[in-house]
Amino acid sequence: MDNSVARFWDKYIIKSESYGVNKAVVRWYVIRAEDYIRAYKNHRLKSHTASMLSDYLQEIGGNENLLDWQFRQVVSSLKILFVDMVITDWASTFPWDDWDALALKLPKDHATVARSYSSNDSQVTFSDYPSQHKIKELFPDVIERVIAEVRLRQYSIRTEQSYIHWLCRFISFNSFSHPNALDAGDIMRYLEYLVVIRKVSSSTQNQALNAIAFLYKKALQIDVGDFSEFVRSKKPKHLPVVLAREEVKALIGEINHDVYKLMASLMYGCGMRLMECVRLRVLDIDFAYKQIFIRAGKGRKDRVVPLPLKLIDNIKVQIDKVEIFHKQDLSDGLGGVYMPDALSRKYPNACKELKWQYLFPSIRPAEDPRTLIRRRHHLHERSVQKNIKQASVNAQIMKRVTSHTLRHSFATHLLESGYDIRTVQELLGHADVSTTMIYTHVLNKPGVSVNSPLDNLY
Repeated sequence: MDNSVARFWDKYIIKSESYGVNKAVVRWYVIRAEDYIRAYKNHRLKSHTASMLSDYLQEIGGNENLLDWQFRQVVSSLKILFVDMVITDWASTFPWDDWDALALKLPKDHATVARSYSSNDSQVTFSDYPSQHKIKELFPDVIERVIAEVRLRQYSIRTEQSYIHWLCRFISFNSFSHPNALDAGDIMRYLEYLVVIRKVSSSTQNQALNAIAFLYKKALQIDVGDFSEFVRSKKPKHLPVVLAREEVKALIGEINHDVYKLMASLMYGCGMRLMECVRLRVLDIDFAYKQIFIRAGKGRKDRVVPLPLKLIDNIKVQIDKVEIFHKQDLSDGLGGVYMPDALSRKYPNACKELKWQYLFPSIRPAEDPRTLIRRRHHLHERSVQKNIKQASVNAQIMKRVTSHTLRHSFATHLLESGYDIRTVQELLGHADVSTTMIYTHVLNKPGVSVNSPLDNLY
């Protein structure tokens, strides 16, 4: 190794440590960077392009022996290499964070994979809240009864997780006493504690009350009095944040990553919820009738929304990418895609068909936390949220923008264009038209049509 190369790596090590990289880990950063350089040994670093780096990350992303934290280490090491050392023109705008986020695997309590219907699967829905494990050991009959009643009623996995969470908090608050030994006074004291001491919001208090009511009325079938006597906090009525058409255009324009740009466009163009978009599969796109099927949305309802014509070519390109992933997975002997239990039993080979693959897959296969089968899941919704939030900052939009803001904007812009409230209700998947009526606030413009008296002074 000549002196110039040695000085290069000395500077690389100093720069890595300046970012807080532990000295014991720095050598691995050097190894990761050297592995990349060897992959393109016939190219000078200054001549490298963003596509070359993307291809490399894509290739090693499929390496099942490379753990998630190791993949993120690769991304970080190459970011230092190109941003701080080689200083290429494209490095500062390369989507480093996106590669980190695209590789996030779904945790065991994620709503997509958390529920199975085997005899001992309730452990999957348990979070890392410390008291939950103790309560499950103390009162397994109570927890299993609640889970059984929730699933008999076909409630969502999020509801199940929420109920278990609040029941464990309620029991631990009451010194780990069995719910049979508690009464209405204990419930009241807990709800008062949440409001007075913890200062929780009205919706949080109502969640806790709903969980406790479900425990006693449905699971234990114990009469602790009329729950109507418990005063529910009045939920404040918030108007939805809506972006103007110009703001939506600016927001989407600030998203540089093609996948996230397409997802944001679909959420605005179709009025999808975030998880509905993330869980789309290839077969949900109907190019012939120019529509998109949204399956098992909120309330386990299916619906159809129009396919934006401007996105057809982009979606076809995305399906081509999915097909490349899928062929690679099959050649590597991976187990296809996650299927809900009823479908996996009815169509045992469907998981290996292209049409069942997620439209927005993770760039890295991961182990299914339920079955331990290595397969490719959809990308983590957190990465989409981060991109939309950052895009709103870059677009200098002075509103609180989330992924759901795009859905609000979809509904409002349809009403502004003259579509009737019932049509918008169907497209949004609302069970009650009163839920959709909140978007009429923009059309009614209460107070906006009134001239301010300050303006009349002049």
